[in-house]
Amino acid sequence: MRLLVKGGTVVDSLGQIETKADILIADGKIEAVGSDLNVKGAEIIDAGGKIVTPGLIDMHVHLREPGFEAKETIATGTRAAARGGFTSVACMPNTRPVADDQTVIKFIVERAKETGIVNVFPIGAVTKGSKGEELSEMADLKAYGAVAFSDDGSPVSSSAVMRRAMQYAKMLGLPVISHCEDKDLVAGGLMHEGYMSTVLGLRGIPSAAEEIMVSRDILLAELTGCPLHLAHISTAGSVRLVREAKARGLAVTAEATPHHFTLTDNVVVDYNTATKVNPPLRTDEDVAAVRQGLADGTIDVIATDHAPHTAEEKDVEYQYAPFGMVGLETAVGLIFTELIAPGFLTLSEAIKKITVNPAKILGINKGTLAVGADADITVIDPDLEENVDAGKFLSKGKNSPFTGRRLRGLPVMTVVGGRIVMREGVITV
Repeated sequence: MRLLVKGGTVVDSLGQIETKADILIADGKIEAVGSDLNVKGAEIIDAGGKIVTPGLIDMHVHLREPGFEAKETIATGTRAAARGGFTSVACMPNTRPVADDQTVIKFIVERAKETGIVNVFPIGAVTKGSKGEELSEMADLKAYGAVAFSDDGSPVSSSAVMRRAMQYAKMLGLPVISHCEDKDLVAGGLMHEGYMSTVLGLRGIPSAAEEIMVSRDILLAELTGCPLHLAHISTAGSVRLVREAKARGLAVTAEATPHHFTLTDNVVVDYNTATKVNPPLRTDEDVAAVRQGLADGTIDVIATDHAPHTAEEKDVEYQYAPFGMVGLETAVGLIFTELIAPGFLTLSEAIKKITVNPAKILGINKGTLAVGADADITVIDPDLEENVDAGKFLSKGKNSPFTGRRLRGLPVMTVVGGRIVMREGVITV
């Protein structure tokens, strides 16, 4: 099949904009990019007035399969990704069993081929069972398709274990993705420790619980030379630490989630369990620091930390609800509405953070519109608006605090390997 995407504003892999370029897709690859392309027999996609980007990449999602299929499956999660404009996702290993051996990694890869509709890249566990005690067989995980190592959902509390993990990961040429959390300081906390936690009578989680581990892992990255990626940083102190590490030339990258650059702990006031996330929603000052970190390049990536749960799990008292919210189907709208429209990021800067930057960190051959590249493409209508309706999500998880929020700038087409998988919000495969 040949597709010709015509007349869109193309943002290429370098983040540079070429007005009204055409893209020709043939046999799953990008065959040509230029002006006024005309090809007989090709299906014409009119992208006039729209933005055409490399296929978006979310490097931090929870697809829940195997083991937690009531929350999400690879089939439902990849459909949610496609509806959200994402052509590639990297899934975290906190499944059941944990993705700490070649069998589970192989299952995820094969299951994605059978039931998934976007590219799925598994992330292998750092330690067996993500218990933080004994290293996983990291070389085997890489051999079967793991693109990084993480115990996301749990910190690697032992500095000695984390050091050895970084040493092995460096030898294997893969990054370690750190979930930065000092469990002793968290101590059963439910939300950010501050004024609101006191008012609401909920046990708080101090910023230092994140920042201490951010600092430790930066020091270990310096010691070992291993590329370190810091997941979902949420505090002004973490942003400052990453900025200082980059200034010293360390191989440290970081991501922020849409909820951490849009929401504060004030939204917990009605005890909506969709606001219960880890790390927790922070203060106005922290949100401002995260936005500044995105603007000045301290934070390299925007990732959703898409964490679906069942309605039964979330429909309980705040202290009993699991941490996490879904994000795949609201991310692009939040980026356009909360970052691009107010001027915190230019269009090209924002697109880099969800295409070329995550591709580079994970070492995957994605995030580009170069001729010969895989034809993974996202088309976004910058003027399209809608009110978020979690009931319409394709994810099994409906746990979103953004329900009812009006967003502008939404994906209208997702192309994976030259195949249209989403058009106007509808899955087509």
